[in-house]
Amino acid sequence: MLVLGISGLDRSMSVKKDLMPGLDRREQRLVQGLDSAAALVGEDGVIAASAQERHDGRKGTGAFPADAVEACLRVAGVTLDDVDFVAHGFRYDPSSAFDRDDFARRWFRKAYCEQVQLDVLASRYPGRDWSRKLVRVPHHLAHAASAYYLSGFRDATVLVADGMGETESTSVMSARDGLLRVRRTYPVSASLGILYSVVTHYLGFQPGMDEYKVMGLAPYGDPDRHAGAAGELARGLPGGRLVVPLLARDRTPVERETHRGAIRRLEELFGPARHPDAPLTRRHMDVAAVLQRCLEESLLFVLRTALEEDADSPRDLCMAGGVALNCTANGVIARSGLVDRIFVQPAAGDDGSALGAALWQLRQHVPGAPVAMSMPYWGEEFGEEEIAQALAALGPGYGVRRLPEERLLERVSGLIRGGSVVAWFHGRMEFGPRALGNRSILADPTAPGMRAHLNAVVKQREEFRPFAPAVLAENAHEYFEIEPGRESLYRHMLFTTQVREKYRELLPSVTHVDGSARVQVVERDSAPRFWSLIRRFGDDWGTPMLLNTSFNLRGQPIVRTPREAVATFARSTLDALAIGGWLAVRRTRTEGGSDV
Repeated sequence: MLVLGISGLDRSMSVKKDLMPGLDRREQRLVQGLDSAAALVGEDGVIAASAQERHDGRKGTGAFPADAVEACLRVAGVTLDDVDFVAHGFRYDPSSAFDRDDFARRWFRKAYCEQVQLDVLASRYPGRDWSRKLVRVPHHLAHAASAYYLSGFRDATVLVADGMGETESTSVMSARDGLLRVRRTYPVSASLGILYSVVTHYLGFQPGMDEYKVMGLAPYGDPDRHAGAAGELARGLPGGRLVVPLLARDRTPVERETHRGAIRRLEELFGPARHPDAPLTRRHMDVAAVLQRCLEESLLFVLRTALEEDADSPRDLCMAGGVALNCTANGVIARSGLVDRIFVQPAAGDDGSALGAALWQLRQHVPGAPVAMSMPYWGEEFGEEEIAQALAALGPGYGVRRLPEERLLERVSGLIRGGSVVAWFHGRMEFGPRALGNRSILADPTAPGMRAHLNAVVKQREEFRPFAPAVLAENAHEYFEIEPGRESLYRHMLFTTQVREKYRELLPSVTHVDGSARVQVVERDSAPRFWSLIRRFGDDWGTPMLLNTSFNLRGQPIVRTPREAVATFARSTLDALAIGGWLAVRRTRTEGGSDV
């Protein structure tokens, strides 16, 4: 059996523009159904998965994932006619929530309802009876399935938290012997994801896209400065109720679509909203800090409530939904002692709901126990001939040569130690927002000033943004506060932990202001070539670790093809590109990279 999963709501953004012309770009993004993707699964597991933004170049797009669908079919060597079901990670049905005002009714009729999804499929792929193949999976169930069925846990408590599903924002489920059961849900009025997005907007960033920037900003602030206002953001009540009072400030349909009422209240509490081009001040850092603390405490409250309500609740935890991409909160939960083991699906946002919808539908027809996934290398792979053709576009200012594996590793290790920033492109593309060693930019984590150089010159982004260390599994506990035997928790770069104090000066480019790091543990079996490079760097220079960030520039999705990799390298300040068996360097470098 083959099941194709899709995410996104193709008409969501256009409907909002029609309903509310004149909104700025940030307000337009306050919609449901972004981050569209496709995933193909079969009885042997995940075959392929890809986000649409990697194909059309529009970050966070909600457009129908036609290109991603074609990529998945190419990887599998099948056609759409070979697919048994198409599972969509949303299921909107008529309810009172969509009949409260004209806005809600028009949203349902023009963007959400089943007929719209059938019309979208029919317009893309005419001549098929989609009413027989389309399966609509409730959004939080899709998220839950994406985590549970890939966790390897037979029994688990599943926590899904995001902006909203259809009518809920947080769900707690029990998973036993392959079956998922909803235990408790929290309404959209108590949405932790929307709360985080609204404050992201208030701080001058893009909601629905830049929440990770707020997470990175928070350690610079002091949450105690606004402790008295924390209850206006979120708080737990007796009986396990969670409330987000800020969202109650959105009283009209327009305010519910733009959150202008909530923004006004934030200005009353914390001062004027930041313009996107204005400098970041201590005040902004303190707001980010109190928001992050509220999120962590609220997630612990929800989880503790679930475990206390049922003494037989499984002590293994699966997490998904956009909030599960908050690495700092994940680290707090992992260290809380509330659960034994924890698994976060690496594409935890809405792109991962395509994967979950497909897995859920597959398991309805082919029951099976959850299987622990390894690395999400589920995108396309490209051959040496296509790589060579892409490299041919480089002009005379570059040295390009094909090298044996050991020589390539030796040269890249030397370049990085010499201060070069190297793009690394190998194998199948990662699925999810993290670059995990196949579409990465690499640098020396011990180099003073490297973080500032990468932020300002290479990535052209905010100076406060941290970078991740990619460390060999066998050395992870030496440098970081990671218990031996728990290294695999960190393989997907979804948890922060503390850098051991004696190594913080040694690792200035990957140690955040609070001593933390968003670690990627690299295992030989699951990422052999990336492991070999880090091993070589460690053997050569004494530190078995590299700084790892995504291979993209400001405003650009992570590169997908050799052509994109070469073009991005050429228009950047990157010093070298290792792609397949090839190494390209700029001849203008005077040390370490003058030629291959």
